[in-house]
Amino acid sequence: MQRRDFFKKAALTVGAVGLGATTAKAGTTHQPTDNRKVSKNTFPEKRPLITYSDRPPLLETPRDVFTSVLTPNDQFFVRWHLPDIPMHIDPNTYHIKINGLVEKELDITLHDLKTNFEQVEVTAVLQCGGNSRSAFSPIAGGIQWGNGAMGCATWKGVRLRDILDRAGLKKDAEWIGFNGSEKAAYYETPSFIREMEIEELDDHVILAYEMNGEDLPYLNGYPLRLVIPGNYSDSWVKMLSNITVTKKYKSLFFMDVAYRVPDNECECEEPEKKFKTTKPITKMNVKSIIGYPTTGMTLNHNSHTVIRGLAWDDGHGIKDVMVSVDKGKTWKKAILDDGKLGRYAYRAFRFPFKPSKYGELSIMTKAINKLGEEQPFAKDIKWNHGGYKFNGIDEVKVKVV
Repeated sequence: MQRRDFFKKAALTVGAVGLGATTAKAGTTHQPTDNRKVSKNTFPEKRPLITYSDRPPLLETPRDVFTSVLTPNDQFFVRWHLPDIPMHIDPNTYHIKINGLVEKELDITLHDLKTNFEQVEVTAVLQCGGNSRSAFSPIAGGIQWGNGAMGCATWKGVRLRDILDRAGLKKDAEWIGFNGSEKAAYYETPSFIREMEIEELDDHVILAYEMNGEDLPYLNGYPLRLVIPGNYSDSWVKMLSNITVTKKYKSLFFMDVAYRVPDNECECEEPEKKFKTTKPITKMNVKSIIGYPTTGMTLNHNSHTVIRGLAWDDGHGIKDVMVSVDKGKTWKKAILDDGKLGRYAYRAFRFPFKPSKYGELSIMTKAINKLGEEQPFAKDIKWNHGGYKFNGIDEVKVKVV
């Protein structure tokens, strides 16, 4: 299928997921909504996924995919902010502009990127800052994601630093702005633009045109997206059109209002009153997920069972994953993989055991990183209006027969 004809063949109607109502007064957290059914409809280049919207496309990866360190492209979650996504993208004419406080403005084509710069790869987790938002009660604003607004891929492209070096930064350059190609349906809706300080730049920040050895899927940012390993995905701008270097920070909705948490130790607030000062969400916190078994499954009594899943953080590295099969009373170490894909990738874990008691069984996991940071119980996470950065201990419930 021609990518330029993508939306011509993407005719489907998807009902929004019912969010229900809540009467909670004080902010609380619990386990995110789990095991939502995948849609019967599919988008091009994607298998059936949990679907929240078709315009803009909002698709979640099912839990059982999270046993593999690399998330298949056709099962990778999708998150767009604005509904008007370009239907016609010709890779032969596509280009990106580098301008602002640079010695030489650049107009770079895909061919230029692939032939005139060093090609690099980085394997990294892409996770929405609102992943697991459905854990917050009362409902926090935004898509009520379960656990699957995330994925991990090997991204190939060119270092952003190399491109800026080619353009030549002027001495008073301090900020970099990234503009994507998605547009709002209403003219007063702010554009999706993100900024980062030049001092945040390192060799792992790239402009990627490949994902797991293939062209980026259309819905994951084809033909070019920003990759910032260790950071939440709100900064990974898709369908890049322009990079502008400036001296001063530019006030933007998606920097100053959206994707922010209270600037206090707990990053929390009460539903009735917003905390006055906020800060942007940037680095991911430590987290794990169980990919097998999944909630509602049946296990045989005394059968050989292997719990499998994934753990990650912002790049400091996972030290241990602990597993509990007695509702968190006792914990045992899982077996970690070799971590050869790098510190920004998922670490796969496995935990062999035999279910010895009949009836409902709770399986929990918590990750601990090399800084000693570990996942808290879900009930101990404090509430925030955006429903951001939830990283409670993961739990699935199965039946032993």
